[in-house]
Amino acid sequence: MKIKTLVAVLLLSGGVTSTFAQSGCNANSSISHEAVRAKNYKDAYAPCMAVLKDCPTLRYYTFTDAQKILVGFLSQIQDKNSADYKKYFDELMDVYDLRMKYIPEFVSKGMKDVPSVADALGAKAVDYLQYAPNPNVDQAYQWLKESVDAEKAGSKGAVLHYFLDASMQKVKADNNFTDQFFQDYINASKYADDAIAAENNEKKKAALQVIKDNLVAMFINSGVADCASLQNIYGPKVEENKTDSAFLKKTITILKMMKCTDSNVYFAAADYMYKINPTADAAVGVAMMYYKKDDFDNAVKYFDEALNMETDNSKKAEMAYATATALWQAKKLSQARMYVQKSISYNENYGEPYLLLAQMYGSNPNWSDEPALNRCTYFVVIDKLQRAKAVDPSVTDRANELIKTYTAHTPQAKDLFMLGYKAGDRITIGGWIGESTTIR
Repeated sequence: MKIKTLVAVLLLSGGVTSTFAQSGCNANSSISHEAVRAKNYKDAYAPCMAVLKDCPTLRYYTFTDAQKILVGFLSQIQDKNSADYKKYFDELMDVYDLRMKYIPEFVSKGMKDVPSVADALGAKAVDYLQYAPNPNVDQAYQWLKESVDAEKAGSKGAVLHYFLDASMQKVKADNNFTDQFFQDYINASKYADDAIAAENNEKKKAALQVIKDNLVAMFINSGVADCASLQNIYGPKVEENKTDSAFLKKTITILKMMKCTDSNVYFAAADYMYKINPTADAAVGVAMMYYKKDDFDNAVKYFDEALNMETDNSKKAEMAYATATALWQAKKLSQARMYVQKSISYNENYGEPYLLLAQMYGSNPNWSDEPALNRCTYFVVIDKLQRAKAVDPSVTDRANELIKTYTAHTPQAKDLFMLGYKAGDRITIGGWIGESTTIR
């Protein structure tokens, strides 16, 4: 009987202890959370750490509260080598490790707004780089890459930023890291673009665009991304990998992105890629190679092949414009205009073909025996330039410069009066142009 009584007492006391422990955790959680909300990190610290020690799965926000508390402490300590600073920093890293350990348990309970382990790892890496007394870039890069590879377009903007920044620091320390740096940029840039496209909130979209712009700026300013450097880096590698379509595709993407499409390495990569897999991008590269060699017939041939294979109208517009440029250089004006019109039909908001058509008309204004009527061609030229900046604000400055130039060549009112024309009259420009305009 005494044994039964003892067992009963022990069971009861265990339950009471458990109840008291739970009650203490709830009290500490409430105290610390309210203190954090008031930014009273000093009073929040002890109860928050007690909750993490005794009942870490009580509430997920305990981890985010602890991060705020410890970052608040670290931000107030100027000496990063002090004992207090190192203590709080180590605790911050431990909090992240504990958070990642228990995230699967929170998720299994169906709790909402709990991030993935990879997301938490990315956040840990960001805080590590900002607050570590002596951050190890290799370690940070490893964490960031793991996070970004898993989260992709779901990566936080700060994680994408620090990921590429860490990659850039690695390539500056070791040129052998160049290929990986380029690939990191391609991936981070794509994930940022995907996130922007998926975001409906305009403020969040604008913030993501800032991140994307910073990624571009970092890449350009890395010191390894100019055309001459890319030629030196990829020239030998293209020859070594001329049957590797994945490598060639990556190389072509990088060269196009950096606007190095007139480099020999771009032509070589495109030519090899076309032989393996004749894609639209590869055909454009081969066309550009022939264009540089002044072989305009072959250039047009491959541009046409690219147009037939491409499905994206924006890209088709650029290809048709490039074809028109090649034909204009070959002085095949009617054919060039046909491709200008194709370009516009694919993308009516693309200003470049209008600029090109204006310059084509302006370079061949003569269609009449009357000089004053020939000068009326410049009214059509100005029409195209006005249209260019109306549909595409990005060409406004160049259009305005050309308008200023061509306006100086328009006919005098007195010369037109002698021929029976005045301002406001419509006139049809003859010859190969065949367009009507209004006399100013």
